[in-house]
Amino acid sequence: MGMPTGFIDIPREEVIKRSVEERIRDYSEIEHRMPEEQLRRQSSRCMNCGIPYCHNMGCPLKNMIPEINDLIWRGHWREALELLHSTNNFPEFTGRLCPALCEASCTLGVIDSAVSVRQGELHLVEAGWSTGAICPMPSRVRLGKRVAVVGSGPSGLAVAQQASRMGYDVVVYESARKIGGLLRYGIPDFKLEKHVIDRRLEQMRAEGVVFETGVKVGEDISLGYLRRSADAVVLCCGAKIPRDLNVEGRETNGIHFAVEYLTQQNKRVSHEEFAEDPIDAKGKNVLVIGGGDTGADCVGTAIRQGARSVTQIEIMPKPPETRAESTPWPLWPYMLRTGASHQEGCVRRWSLNTKSFEAKDGSVCRWNGEEVEMKRSPEGRMSFVPITGTEQSLDVELILLALGFTNEGNDKIYNCLEIKTQKNGLPVLDCNMMTSEEGVFAAGDFATGQSLVVKAIANARRVASGVDCWLKEQK
Repeated sequence: MGMPTGFIDIPREEVIKRSVEERIRDYSEIEHRMPEEQLRRQSSRCMNCGIPYCHNMGCPLKNMIPEINDLIWRGHWREALELLHSTNNFPEFTGRLCPALCEASCTLGVIDSAVSVRQGELHLVEAGWSTGAICPMPSRVRLGKRVAVVGSGPSGLAVAQQASRMGYDVVVYESARKIGGLLRYGIPDFKLEKHVIDRRLEQMRAEGVVFETGVKVGEDISLGYLRRSADAVVLCCGAKIPRDLNVEGRETNGIHFAVEYLTQQNKRVSHEEFAEDPIDAKGKNVLVIGGGDTGADCVGTAIRQGARSVTQIEIMPKPPETRAESTPWPLWPYMLRTGASHQEGCVRRWSLNTKSFEAKDGSVCRWNGEEVEMKRSPEGRMSFVPITGTEQSLDVELILLALGFTNEGNDKIYNCLEIKTQKNGLPVLDCNMMTSEEGVFAAGDFATGQSLVVKAIANARRVASGVDCWLKEQK
């Protein structure tokens, strides 16, 4: 620990964002970077506590956070970057998109503001790119075995890079026109500009990874062929099907899934053509149904498109302003979170259930719902119970459904390869993360269900190790 009294003498400082008035006029990233000296001071607040819950419990990747903080404080930037990369393939993604699970479990956070970890991670990797410290790291040996990766989201890219660096010949198959999956098409540019993905892809190509775009596995090439032509196949297809609302009027024009809306706007920003009818919030009253990160991304996008108003509703009750007693430290706290998009002009409401949609001239014009409360049944199950007399309506011209995803869209893959599944619909996996089909592995949301980018990368690294172990056992 470089500065024993740093956590006492130095208060936490938050990163500065571009002003709301400026940032809603474009799709550029909204956060500024901390200057080096400020970052060193913030890293000096790390207490190097005896049990680093940030590393052991908070971070899915097991980043060595106390050691990295100490290196930052001492100004050993390159060593800190190498240590970060030893556990995390893509700090530039997690530094922008991770909700900082590590900070929620910081020991200092019990009595004070947690140590700033995410900004240190982001500064290290950006400095590494700008100084040339990040360069291709191809394997010195090639093992003569081929690994096929289906899907190029965060898990697919992490599996591919790990396997390539182990010495395997890796081919990544992606159905879209560009590589990146969720990172490219599901995350708005104001959170992740796409050149950040492209520079990492160039590194991976130089390391030997081959990318095949516009290829739908199961249609353009069969899974059977892929299995026969590769020594191992890793399915990183994600959780494909967005959850829907089965209510009256759902088929009305002007009601769209969030992923459809966000994908289209990301294509606009990158000047990529799309065949669907344009979805535009300009001049409209917009309703976002769903209170998670995807819903917030819809809020920020609608505001930038020039929406007249944006309302976000959630069926769950409003979380408390501070950590709930049900999630004590070092658990991830259940509490109210206000994102940058919410600060740009959005009405947020909770405990609202959707009953129906109304149309005018074929397009949606009104949302109808009611307030609900959560109650526990005699059997112990929680359910939402309508509150009498709370029926209400909102005049809207665009509704975006941000209700999460299911794995139902992967049934075709399961059936084709006869992969056994659990009761929750996810594949049965062994200790190497291999499915019941020998030589076929599963990673990311395909294996775990919808989750965070940081968890997808962590899971993918484990899968890559499983592939390596299994292939080395084959004669």
